[in-house]
Amino acid sequence: MIALALALALFAQDAASAAEAPAAAPAENRLPAGAPADDYQFVAWCYGALRGYIDLHDEVMPEVTRIEAAFRPPGRKLADDLKVYDDQMVQGRKDLARFQAALTAAERASLQPINTLGAQAVRKGRSVWNAGPDVTKARKAQEWMSWTLPARCVSVADALEARAKLMGASFKVNAEPAPAAPAEAPAAPAEPAAPGL
Repeated sequence: MIALALALALFAQDAASAAEAPAAAPAENRLPAGAPADDYQFVAWCYGALRGYIDLHDEVMPEVTRIEAAFRPPGRKLADDLKVYDDQMVQGRKDLARFQAALTAAERASLQPINTLGAQAVRKGRSVWNAGPDVTKARKAQEWMSWTLPARCVSVADALEARAKLMGASFKVNAEPAPAAPAEAPAAPAEPAAPGL
């Protein structure tokens, strides 16, 4: 009887623990495969991935244009569909500036130099665009056409910048120390009066 009561108690405890377990993160909040979990490094990874995407624009656009022209949906103009890619470049450049601002704020607020970690994360993010010699131009263009910046890049960058600015205002870790005020020269001793006068 005691064994049965103990088994029921353990079962109830496991059920309560399962009920308290957090639900899986929504898709837009999930960490992309291979991306660092640390906020600073993650934003640097996002910067690298987006920079690689933007840098490929001129290389892939002839193939993108060929693909878009070959597979036309009825009633849509090719120019309208190609304009989407131009709009993505404009937004991408804005996002790069946003990521750079967040990274710079974090570097200024950090108590230790972290820019080398950021540089490694940028390279890692950019490496998502490394393609082997067996990848065709069409395949590369299709990957480029279907890629989107992970949604959490923007929200993490904004949160990182806000935290860094708050910390920077508190610590002023990279600010030059104020020059010390020059010490006042001690007053010259008064000359003693001459005796007998």
